[in-house]
Amino acid sequence: MKKPIAILLCLVMVMSMLSACGSSGSTAAPADSGTSGAAPAQSGSAASDPASAQGPEIVYVDADDSVYRVLYSSEVTTLNYLTSSNTNDQRIGANTVDTLVEYDSNGEIQPSLATEWTYDDEAQTWTFKLREGQKWVDTTGAPVADVTAGDFVAAMKYMLTPEMGSTTAQNLFGVILNAEEYYNGLAGEEDYKPIDFSEVGVRAEDDYTLVYTLETPVPYFLSMLTYVCFMPAYGPQLEELGASFATSADTMYYNGAYYVSAFEPQVQLVYTKNALNWDAEHIYIETIQRTYNAEASTIGPEMVRRGEIDSATLSSDIVDAWMADPATAPMVSMERPSLDTSYYYCFNFNVHALNENFYRDGMTGWSIDEKYEPWNWEIAVNNENFRQSIRYAINRLSTMYVATGDAISPDTFLENTITPKGFAVDPVTGKDFTAQSAISEIASFDNFDPDMALMFKELAMEELSAQGVTFPVKVLVRYNPSTTNWDNQCVVLEQQLESVLGADYIDVIVEAGPSENFLSLVRRSCDYMLLLCNWVADYADPETWTDPFYQSRNEDGSYHRGFRYAYMAYAITDGTDSADTVAEYFRLVEEAKKITDDTDKRYAAFAAAESYLIEHALVVPYGTQVPNFVVTRINPWEGQYAAFGISNQRFKGMKLLDHYLTMQEYNNSAISH
Repeated sequence: MKKPIAILLCLVMVMSMLSACGSSGSTAAPADSGTSGAAPAQSGSAASDPASAQGPEIVYVDADDSVYRVLYSSEVTTLNYLTSSNTNDQRIGANTVDTLVEYDSNGEIQPSLATEWTYDDEAQTWTFKLREGQKWVDTTGAPVADVTAGDFVAAMKYMLTPEMGSTTAQNLFGVILNAEEYYNGLAGEEDYKPIDFSEVGVRAEDDYTLVYTLETPVPYFLSMLTYVCFMPAYGPQLEELGASFATSADTMYYNGAYYVSAFEPQVQLVYTKNALNWDAEHIYIETIQRTYNAEASTIGPEMVRRGEIDSATLSSDIVDAWMADPATAPMVSMERPSLDTSYYYCFNFNVHALNENFYRDGMTGWSIDEKYEPWNWEIAVNNENFRQSIRYAINRLSTMYVATGDAISPDTFLENTITPKGFAVDPVTGKDFTAQSAISEIASFDNFDPDMALMFKELAMEELSAQGVTFPVKVLVRYNPSTTNWDNQCVVLEQQLESVLGADYIDVIVEAGPSENFLSLVRRSCDYMLLLCNWVADYADPETWTDPFYQSRNEDGSYHRGFRYAYMAYAITDGTDSADTVAEYFRLVEEAKKITDDTDKRYAAFAAAESYLIEHALVVPYGTQVPNFVVTRINPWEGQYAAFGISNQRFKGMKLLDHYLTMQEYNNSAISH
């Protein structure tokens, strides 16, 4: 996997200049941390001695005394890593359940629960040898049973049982032999006959030999193994508890770096080091104390000042003040950049998606409040000229600036494609995915063009007026109030869209959604019209960036249900072509998925599909994850890294510093990685 070198070099140069703006000499230490009997010392010497290229050696807290304390404001919806596709939920499984393989801090694959693996000539049968004597433990760290190959089989059967409600089961479809047939047969889907689970391509040859049989050769299969749908769970417990599995900390077992020793919703979640883990010597933080506070983003920085917690995110409105203050400037660093997340504006083609028969009946049956005139929006959004007018009117630099401020050039993180530059590189030709001829022009093209936006506005108004649409079209934009700066970004989006297109054309309405369960209550419930969405890569292949759209052809577990209904419901709507457009995108994806023996042709085919998706304004690309400014006592470069799966959420490999990480220490670590 090619790492985001351009981004890292830009960050290193910018951050080096910023760190030079801090104070010279040492600063006052924060209040008593309560972690190891003394406050973390904060030295300013690294920032004040530019002649020292690497700075002093980083000093850590003794592992036996290390307690990492942090606030969180968004509660998990479930502990069940086998069913949730929510990144926040998956963090628990990432830290408490090991996978067959893992990635080190340089993004290189390493053995984990599997010590070795082989595959046949067709690369369709993969055999993994498991470590013997690895234990499942309970919430006290006491051993319960050995981890066996049967636990991987049991977990997959659980996920492929529709009544368990797994939202990641579809990641197995088309990959594991007969996974889709088994799932749909149980679900009673037409054209699917029930089959026995023994026909699914996963089996335990013995306690320590696990075999996967694939539907077709899958070039990225090994990288998939770090995602939740390939995690194990203790088989007898799954069979006993069924849907009650992982409904609390004591209704699941753990074999990973940590176990959950305490969980009280909206109070605390505590990880404790698993001393029985096979790699316990590389688990350096003894306890991770996560304390719930709905105002974490606001009060976190001040609690850091008082030494009460060890990490906090700094919102853009206070970064400048922290950097200008000699007492806090040396404490500011950043998260590690990653290419695992792509952001894009998503249109909701059917705001009454919860209506089971998808029937548009005047002003009734809407899942969204009638004051937003959703019947008006639905006709408009299914008009390509209307979508194109919004596409060309979005000035992404202005909204990105809200997240980056003066500290980083916003265009560093803008992407004109869904697949980020540097994520997928053809291992044979060395060509980046975004350099494929089908998408290279889009990759270097900025959508923002007021003249084009107004041209499409004129075309859309003529067509939509003939269909009875009244103007301005109301556009409901939602945001999660617990996400730093999202509210401000939406306000800027409103101002600049209405400025370019005119208030006679659209009326952008910005409203907060719930801070809890935003994904299910807003995104999946289609309770928006235009939404900044994101997708986190699951494996190392451009196909992963088609999943949120292509998988939406199925209702169950769909991430973009509104996208699906453009395909399902609007084929009968007069004057719209979104159904045919989405159907063609699905066809292009299906053709690309069939190519498994030639990466150049495969990448070219996926590039053609993504180009079609963007050119028809079915979505509007935005950018990659902007790393937050933080104050923290851990070094993000020491943790596991991969631009897909759950690696970046793990604390394994990280050590607790006796001070807050300086920007110079951050930059030195970035260079070494």
